[in-house]
Amino acid sequence: MSRRSSNKKRPVPPDPVYNSRLLSMTIRRIMRSGKQSLAARIIYDAMEIIGERTGNAPIEVFEQAIKNLTPLVEVKARRVGGATYQVPMEVRQGRGTTLALRWLIQFARSRGGRTMATKLASEIMDAANETGGAMKKEMRLIVWQKPTKPLLTIVIKH
Repeated sequence: MSRRSSNKKRPVPPDPVYNSRLLSMTIRRIMRSGKQSLAARIIYDAMEIIGERTGNAPIEVFEQAIKNLTPLVEVKARRVGGATYQVPMEVRQGRGTTLALRWLIQFARSRGGRTMATKLASEIMDAANETGGAMKKEMRLIVWQKPTKPLLTIVIKH
């Protein structure tokens, strides 16, 4: 353990439009090269698209998408003797949210579409409906007994 003091977790301020910390975290994940105003414009355009297409409050659709994407269990490598086993472990809330945002943005970027706002809006709506690329990554968890032989497949459904 380090003798130095550890970094304290800084609270994320909520965004000015929807007053949501989750949306503020998403803006920071989308941002590239320090262009926060561009990232915020992408997010808010995506929220407008979601509101037009669904007719619901866009922040509720977004929160439902993140809730659907957040994993409950992940596998970690454990070395026992000479073998390495993949052991399922519970995911802390903060890490689960971080993973959900990472997957959402990763699959939105790889999606076909005209603008990032439309791609992000489509991925958010798909995740809220429990479909789309990010849901495929979250839905299947394979626990391995040996590197070549699967022992058990767990499908996580919220």
